[in-house]
Amino acid sequence: MERTVRIIGAPMDYGANRRGVDMGPSAIRYAGLADGLERAAVEPIDDGDLSMPRAEERDPDAGQPSRGTAKFLREVEDVCTRVGDRVAATLADGEFPLVLGGDHSVAIGSLGGSARAADLGAIWFDAHADLNTPETTPSGNVHGMPLAAALGRGAFGETDWAPAPRLQESSIAYVGLRSIDERERELIRDSEMTAFTMSDIDQRGVSTVVEEALEIATDGTDGVHVSLDLDWLDPKTAPGVGTPVRGGVTYREAHAALEALSRRDEADGVLRSMDVVEVNPILDEANETATLAAELTASTFGKRIL
Repeated sequence: MERTVRIIGAPMDYGANRRGVDMGPSAIRYAGLADGLERAAVEPIDDGDLSMPRAEERDPDAGQPSRGTAKFLREVEDVCTRVGDRVAATLADGEFPLVLGGDHSVAIGSLGGSARAADLGAIWFDAHADLNTPETTPSGNVHGMPLAAALGRGAFGETDWAPAPRLQESSIAYVGLRSIDERERELIRDSEMTAFTMSDIDQRGVSTVVEEALEIATDGTDGVHVSLDLDWLDPKTAPGVGTPVRGGVTYREAHAALEALSRRDEADGVLRSMDVVEVNPILDEANETATLAAELTASTFGKRIL
């Protein structure tokens, strides 16, 4: 086992509007994450979960930005700062950080920590663009804002904790978008990011799309962060998510996509960090979505049928 994967649990649900994703890290572990990683010939070391108070014990309106709305922003800042510190320390020790969410706002921390000492690209497997800001959000939920935060957009640019210092906008590729707010659509068109929608996957195949996403994310960077939101998959395959959107990727397409990442990583060592988010056991069926999250993570690290 040449690679050590350090598992960092971040059971945060401050960024979502439906409770339950705080149990996601435990559900993914219970589904056999460590065994799957070992079968992929990597050594898993589990750091356990970061501690955090329940949302009911906090005021969602405390710490609001001077412009716009972002619920539980003070709590999100605290958790993401600690996640970023853990990710940065893990990389400094020569290990691979795997962050288990929680809602997708934990990606602010994983991106920030991974981009402290390297120019970073990112592949964003998600139904949603996550590019709202406190000024544009229709809900105030920060799980719809992590990329905007990491890029220092809107009110996040006034903070010293949210922007990822060396994240390259031109090296960010979305894969599988299908639910985008109108303002986000405008922002993507005006940005240097690349967006592959589900229509691109339908027309060209998921492996081709992922290979192109990898070329974008590795161009001029020192490594790639992979952000895997389980609502990227079709809800018939992954029912246990808070914001399901019909028309997502299938079970085999998802594995093919992450196996493509693994093949490129085996050849060139391009993967730097990863987060797996938005598993909600309350909405799941027999831990099906958590099991899929564990399987897909193992595929990312090289687990194969043969």
